[in-house]
Amino acid sequence: MNQQAEAFLAEAQSLANEIDDFKQVHVSRPHESAHLHVSERASYTDDIPLVAGTLHAALGTSPKAHAKIVSMNFDAVRATPGVVAIFTADDIPGVNDCGPIIHDDPVLAQGIVQYVGQPMFIVVATSHDTARLAARRATIEFEDLVPVLTPQDARKAESYVLNPLKFSRGDAEGRMTKAAHRERGAMKLGGQEQFYLEGQIAYAVSKDDDGMHVYCSTQHPTEMQHLVAHVLNVHSHNVLVECRRMGGSFGGKESQSGIFACCASLAAWKLSCPVKLRPDRDDDMMITGKRHDFVYEFEVGYDDGRIDGVAVDMTSRCGFSADLSGPVMTRAVCHFDNAYWLSDVKIEGYCGKTNTQSNTAFRGFGGPQGAGRVRDRVHHGQRGALGRPRLARRAPCEPLRQDGEQHDALWPDGRRQRHP
Repeated sequence: MNQQAEAFLAEAQSLANEIDDFKQVHVSRPHESAHLHVSERASYTDDIPLVAGTLHAALGTSPKAHAKIVSMNFDAVRATPGVVAIFTADDIPGVNDCGPIIHDDPVLAQGIVQYVGQPMFIVVATSHDTARLAARRATIEFEDLVPVLTPQDARKAESYVLNPLKFSRGDAEGRMTKAAHRERGAMKLGGQEQFYLEGQIAYAVSKDDDGMHVYCSTQHPTEMQHLVAHVLNVHSHNVLVECRRMGGSFGGKESQSGIFACCASLAAWKLSCPVKLRPDRDDDMMITGKRHDFVYEFEVGYDDGRIDGVAVDMTSRCGFSADLSGPVMTRAVCHFDNAYWLSDVKIEGYCGKTNTQSNTAFRGFGGPQGAGRVRDRVHHGQRGALGRPRLARRAPCEPLRQDGEQHDALWPDGRRQRHP
């Protein structure tokens, strides 16, 4: 009478038993592709056998940080043996944009360049080296414009890729005014190169009926599909994007693989033959963005080991376009409190527009830029307030009480929080 008769219940119990069997510690479980990695049999995009007739592409990039393009002369490029074709923004049949959120990120510069390394044209040739050499033979005439290069310059010029983000709680200014100690200052946090072991790469193979098969080292195949479709002015179902594995990315191939996928696909679509685009490492690093570097201006009031009020002004160097700078700044603002209870706080975040590569996703995605700053202030406060207890870490229920004799913090349940 009490036995389980339904088949699905028996199957669920069997699955639960399998899960319990899997929950083991100190058991080494291999990665699904580990045997391929250690035996050098793992296939990456650059290892895919080339289809007969494959051509190679290289990008002609800007030597200027900010300038108008007056003219482009490709006579020397076309005269290079092995060069098959040259494409500019005028050859794009669809939308000249690869921005992941805001449409402010051209695939190829048109009329103006906004950072050193910005792609201006595509050279297609019979070999990788030929295409790369020929791309450097173009004669470009520029009219220089004043560049904005640092977050501080962007603030002075009120140059932003997005509207400022602001968050406040309580009365930060009032609490800081009444605090026993009040400090203000500035600091900066540098950027970081993803330096994935496998560089950016895209291999586009044109199919019949406006189809395109793109092998691409990317974290976001669906977005690459949409970008390629928009650039070629075809339906998304005409584009197939495939990525078996990546040799590292760390956020650098979430949105910024789009330029390479779009350029390879444009060339393949125009020439009706396969085209491979694999920039050398130096070109890769000049074209693509990094972790956002930040500058901060802060003010903090504290007393007896407790932060009373804090105000911070954060400005990030976003580069020339928005890319993913909005979500990065949002996370920086929301992570500023770290593991501390800030009852009275005022945070302002500014996404500075600069004439540099468009900075992008990187592990942590704004979290380190936000959380690290309050931790730095806590350590600074400890060093400057000798003889006082450490600034209280946030407790689950209420702020920590202090034991005046031992200077040891007590959790709300009475347990002693020992400090060295």
